[in-house]
This record gives sequence, C-alpha cells and structure tokens, in this order.
Amino acid sequence: MKTLFNNYLNTFKGLSKEVWWLALITLINRAGTMVIPFLSLYLTKHLSFTLSDVGWIMSAFGLGSVIGSWLGGKLTDKIGYYKVMVFSLLTTGILFIALQFLNTFATFCLGIFLVMLVADMFRPAMFVALSAYSKQENKIRSVTLIRLAINLGFSAGPAIGGIIITSLSYGGLFWVDGITCMVATLVLINVLNPKKAKILDDVKTKSPKSAYSDKAFLIFLAAMVIFGVVFLQYFSTMPLYYKDAHHLNEFDIGIILGMNGFIIFVFEMPLIKWLENSNFTKSGLMLFGGILTGLSFIILNFTNWVGILIIGMLLMTFGEMIAFPFSNAFTMDRAKKGNQGEYMALYSIAFSVAHIFGHNAGMRMVDALGFDNTWYIITLLAALCVFLLFILRHYLNATKKRKEKIKKEEEREILWI
Repeated sequence: MKTLFNNYLNTFKGLSKEVWWLALITLINRAGTMVIPFLSLYLTKHLSFTLSDVGWIMSAFGLGSVIGSWLGGKLTDKIGYYKVMVFSLLTTGILFIALQFLNTFATFCLGIFLVMLVADMFRPAMFVALSAYSKQENKIRSVTLIRLAINLGFSAGPAIGGIIITSLSYGGLFWVDGITCMVATLVLINVLNPKKAKILDDVKTKSPKSAYSDKAFLIFLAAMVIFGVVFLQYFSTMPLYYKDAHHLNEFDIGIILGMNGFIIFVFEMPLIKWLENSNFTKSGLMLFGGILTGLSFIILNFTNWVGILIIGMLLMTFGEMIAFPFSNAFTMDRAKKGNQGEYMALYSIAFSVAHIFGHNAGMRMVDALGFDNTWYIITLLAALCVFLLFILRHYLNATKKRKEKIKKEEEREILWI
C-alpha cells in the first residue's frame, strides 16, 4: 500500500511551483463559482421567472462564455496572459456581487452575459500561462493537475453553496462568490507575477500563424464541439434517465455522478503519466477517448440491469480522462506555431458552443424520441467525432511524411552541390 501511495505521489513530481500555484488559483476560482449550480433554482424560486425566461437567460450565459473566450484569447496575444487573468478574476468578483441586485428579466440577461464574458476571458489566458510555466515534457501532466483542481472545485462548490443558502440566503452566495474571486486575484498577484515567476517555455513566434488557417486544428475543433455535445449529456439528460428510466433517487444519482469525480481524482494523473511514456500519439489517444465515451451510451440500450449505469459511467470517465488532457496538450503544441491566445480561445469556445446546443438538444430529443433513441443518436454523434479524429490522424501523418520527403530532397540537393 505504501509503495502504491509513493508511486501515486511520484506522478506529481517535476511540475513547477508556478503550476501548483495556478492549480490553487483555479481551485479557489472554481469552488467560488457556486452560484452557477443553483442558478435555475434562484431564478425560478427567488425571482419567480418562468422556465422559458430561464432558457433565454442560459442562452445569454452561453453567449457570454463564447464571446469571453474569444476576447480573452485576443487580449492575451495583445497584452499578455497575466494582465488578462488579473482583470478577469477581479472584475468577475465585482460583477458576481452586483448580480444579486438585478431582479428583472432584461437586466439579469445582461448581467449574466457580462459575468460570463469577463469570467471566461480567464480560460485562454490561464492555458497560455500554464504552457509558459511548464516544461515540454510536463505539459500534459500540468493540464491534468489543473483538471483535478477544477473537479475538486466543482465538487466542493455546490456543497458549500448549499450550506450558505440555508444559513445566509442566496444573497450570501453572491457575496462569497465575489469575495473568492478577489482572493484568487490576490494570490495570483503575489505568486504569479511574470517578473518574479520562473517562465520555462515562453514561446514567441516572429510570424505567427492564424489558427483559422490551420486545417488540422479546424478538423480538431469540429471534433471537440461534437465531443462536448456528447459528453455534456452526462450532466443534463443522463440524471433524468437515471431517475425516470431506472427509478433511482437523488442520493443514488449523486453517488453515480460523484463516482466520476472520485475516479478522476485517484486515477487520472497515474494514467496520464503512463500514457505519456507510451508510444501512442495524441490524436490516437483522443480517438480512443471518443470511442470509450460513445460506447458508454450505446451499452445502455442493451439491458435494463441497473449495473449497466456503473459500467457506462466508468467508460465515460476513462474516455474523458484520456480525451481532455491530450486534446488540451494538442492545442498547446499547435499554438506554438501561431497566436497562443487565439488557439487556446478557440479550444475553450468549442466547449462553450457545446454548452449552448448540447443540453438543449439532448432535452428536446429525450422529450420527442425517448431515451433509447436519444442514446442511439448520441452514439452516432460520438462516431462522427471519432471519424473526424481519424481524418485528423491521417492528415497529420500525411503532413509529417510530406515534410520528411521535402527534407530528404533538400539534403540530396545539398550533397549534389
């Protein structure tokens, strides 16, 4: 047992001090956004908005996320990741506190749009910072550490939020959200100032390549949007499936969903460390992650046995653990050839777009077609994602061979001269 524990700890070794600080800042920030899980309850019970109103507010939420990610990427390339991160965290704190004073439909739509616009400017800037503070060989594990911080934050946030609502009210929730963002800002200013921190991989390209002209990256983005739509069903339609089709109660549903976070916390870092040392390519691993996630849906239609829900969750969790870190690392690698902020922004936007359409599409399909047919369609979407990743892998291999051929021809010409 002691050996296993030591081996587990060893998977975290070699990461820079700045990456650990960045993980702590992310943990504080994500745990702090505890308003989000209670937003629909707040809007319907506290402000008496209709479900239609809530739908439009969530659309404003998603639109703000998309524009914020894009703007964050642009500003990161213009003024640097540090300034964008400080502005985003501090301003988000102020906006969260102000949000509680908005009580009409129009003002709340505008308010949540502005909150998400400013809050999601942080994401591309954070990923560029992560790349700068990580050695090349540690980048994937650095991303994995940030994912662990995000998962811990999302796990702790709702629990703390529930306690605050019961003891203080919803108003207290907004205040705590705002203050935690400001605390994260203070930590960032004190420990991650580029003038003091040790930058390990500060990439500056003289003639940066636009992400929009990178064919391989555009294929990859299309695959990630589809993967996001598939993956998000586990956090919208799947809980309904557990309750309506298998008659599980809220406690049982919480246990199954909580299993996802627990497995990620325990197994993701060792798994990534092992895969990093293997001969698998990033595109091949993303493809495999997509296959596992697709299988997690199709197997649900094979049997009514309740244990199949556990198997489905395990398949999805391992698919997620493989696909997300390596897709992020793939983006970082491509970003070295161009505007890093632009690349990381588009990667974030892919999942923001999935949020806008994924939940709504899944709900509508379940309502119109039932769960079984919905899982067939979601599996087909996962297959389309895998197909695009297969095309990406083929394109990258062909590009690599073409470059090697050109290099050999150039070497022959030099020898001939």
